[in-house]
Amino acid sequence: MEVSAELSERLLFFVHSGEYRPSKVKQIAAALKLDQGEAKELRRVVKFLIARGDLSYGPSHIVLTPAKKKKKNDSVRGVFRSAIGGFGFVRPNSGGTEADAPEDIFIPPGQTMAAMDGDVVEVQIGGRRGVRRSEGRVTKILSRGRRQFTGTYQPSDDTCHVFLDGVHFEAPVAVGDNRGLPLEPDDKVVVEMVEYPDAAGQGGQAVIVEVLGSSKNPAIDTLTIMRQYGLPESFPEGVIDAARQAADQFVEGQIPPDRKDLTELLTITIDPFDARDFDDAISLRYAGGRWTLWVHIADVTAFVTKGGVIDQEARRRATSVYLPDRVIPMIPEIISNHLASLQPERNRFSKTVELEFLEDGTITSTEVFNAVIRSDLRLNYEQVDQFLAAPESFQRKWGAGVCELLTKMHRLAMGLRRRRIKRGALTLDLPEIKLDLDKSGKVRGASVVKNTESHQIIEEFMLAANEAVATWLDDLELRFLHRIHSAPERRKLRQLSQFLKDLGIRVDDIESRFEIQRVIDEVSGMPLEQAVNLAVLRSMSKAVYGPHRDGHYALDMEHYCHFTSPIRRYPDLMIHRLVQNVIDQVSTPDEPFAMLLREGHHCSDQERNAELAERELVLLKLLHHLKKHVGETMPAIINRVYPDGFYARCTDLPVEGYISVSRLPADQYRYERRGHVIEGTKLFNRFRLGDQLTIRIARVDVRERELFFDLVKNHTVSGERGKPPRKRSQHTNGGVGSKSLTKKNRKKKKKKKG
Repeated sequence: MEVSAELSERLLFFVHSGEYRPSKVKQIAAALKLDQGEAKELRRVVKFLIARGDLSYGPSHIVLTPAKKKKKNDSVRGVFRSAIGGFGFVRPNSGGTEADAPEDIFIPPGQTMAAMDGDVVEVQIGGRRGVRRSEGRVTKILSRGRRQFTGTYQPSDDTCHVFLDGVHFEAPVAVGDNRGLPLEPDDKVVVEMVEYPDAAGQGGQAVIVEVLGSSKNPAIDTLTIMRQYGLPESFPEGVIDAARQAADQFVEGQIPPDRKDLTELLTITIDPFDARDFDDAISLRYAGGRWTLWVHIADVTAFVTKGGVIDQEARRRATSVYLPDRVIPMIPEIISNHLASLQPERNRFSKTVELEFLEDGTITSTEVFNAVIRSDLRLNYEQVDQFLAAPESFQRKWGAGVCELLTKMHRLAMGLRRRRIKRGALTLDLPEIKLDLDKSGKVRGASVVKNTESHQIIEEFMLAANEAVATWLDDLELRFLHRIHSAPERRKLRQLSQFLKDLGIRVDDIESRFEIQRVIDEVSGMPLEQAVNLAVLRSMSKAVYGPHRDGHYALDMEHYCHFTSPIRRYPDLMIHRLVQNVIDQVSTPDEPFAMLLREGHHCSDQERNAELAERELVLLKLLHHLKKHVGETMPAIINRVYPDGFYARCTDLPVEGYISVSRLPADQYRYERRGHVIEGTKLFNRFRLGDQLTIRIARVDVRERELFFDLVKNHTVSGERGKPPRKRSQHTNGGVGSKSLTKKNRKKKKKKKG
């Protein structure tokens, strides 16, 4: 059931406010001053929110918030979030206060009833209880989160089928006779579900509503991913009109009397080479043993009115999405790339955080205010790295002032970074893949974006501003969306500790951030680096948005929020509005906790959806690229080992592929969990985590989005052939005949459980 998101939010805000008294729908419509059409829609919204568990009916159909307490084995309702392994989590509805905000419920494989991402479900809580969360099973699917899916078309003699993208079951859905459509086998299509698959993931019927094109054509990759993840192609006309009106009202060069004039302050921006919007700029001075840092952030609130059509669309999107060949902005480009963008040589509105530091990096004062700035120069990360390597060669090009500013920025930022790490922050840097595309969207090459010192300069200043704003707002005892990163569960830390010990890495107290950072530093530059970094990342909780004051574990910050990117993140825009209220000394009531909780969930979910879409499209484009290179060899490193084979990651191209035990040199293999090794008992071949290989691209499966390699040579153990393996430990699991952990066999295993 699709209902008005805006009316849903108005209703929830009203019923959770202090002025609400349990009322019937008609009375609520009158209180909200709805017209006849809106009042009719309100009845649909109430029914939807009751089905979802956000509201409940009382006597005589009065509308109530949910009961505050749940019995231990009561059924609860919430939104299902699927995971790759066939399991999932259900986020129960909150009772409305911080004290009764529930944790997610874990739904193991086989207990999901084939629920899909975003479905509203009913869950029976029971069974084992973990350290941090309850476990349960889905007993009923109350409403579907989505009806349209992308997939790959396959005709047959009797019934044509579509294999859906991004679902955890393998069976296709039937689409009937489609002879009237211009379809070929393996075409990508969009289908609307008529009948969803059953609890075992079987069956299901759909109709084709859009033909995207051949799955062999890389030009449709982006469109396929956008449809799969529900990403919008354009803004509604009303939103564009409102953005144009904002542009018409803006007077270039004006300095309003309520803003500080900082246009004479030397200011620069540092962004990626291909950045389209510039939402942060930096100024810095050093005098008398003290630093004064100005972090200027684009003032989007000057152009996006709360509750207006631009704001409603921005809230719905919640984040900009950065795909390899396009940006899907949160706010129309007229604002995000022009009015609010801190372009050089143009007066622009900012919310500026002025921070004063002692020589050692201790903050002595914080001030946040509205300003007008004028960026003097736009630089990119590569230019700044070149400057840091040879500062004297840029004196004539940029001038002494800019060069002196960059030198000071580097000195302060590196000091802040050392201080932060010494305090206990983690510096876990995972590679970001950058694709080199031609005009048609095909991949010409790919590289890994390195976290160089130019990146670290901006990162440190943004962290300092975010922490300072959060501390200021917390001291004022205001309620807002924090950026929360909870401490990892002890169970996951124990698993990490065992993983590291199995690799022969000495570990003391893994619950200490300092010990985790020591391990990260120890493997830096080694073949094991990525495998260890990924294991550390998997042991961590995921950062989310929420009204709780839980701090940020990885950054070791008690107060933290997102403030520095309001052009591309809605939580930042919310913080800017709160800051504006404080600046204006406007007394506004706290947002209800339940409303902020839902807002945090929505923004976190949209962020996750954007990340998945970005990652999936990069993989899809790389697979299309590699189809032309089947049979070629390249270097790789083993980064995951299972009983039936291992994954190796290429060193020249940032992609990984699978090598089955059956494709290894003839031997009788067994898997040793301790050491993460597959070794032969007859000819003593050995393959371990971190081994350096030469591989050959054997097969590319675009539909399943998997890559398969053949082994050419293991360079790490060359010369060790003929040596007997280590004594088999008690942790040994199976051999060649053990259960497969490849994607297809994982799906078969889940299907049997279901």
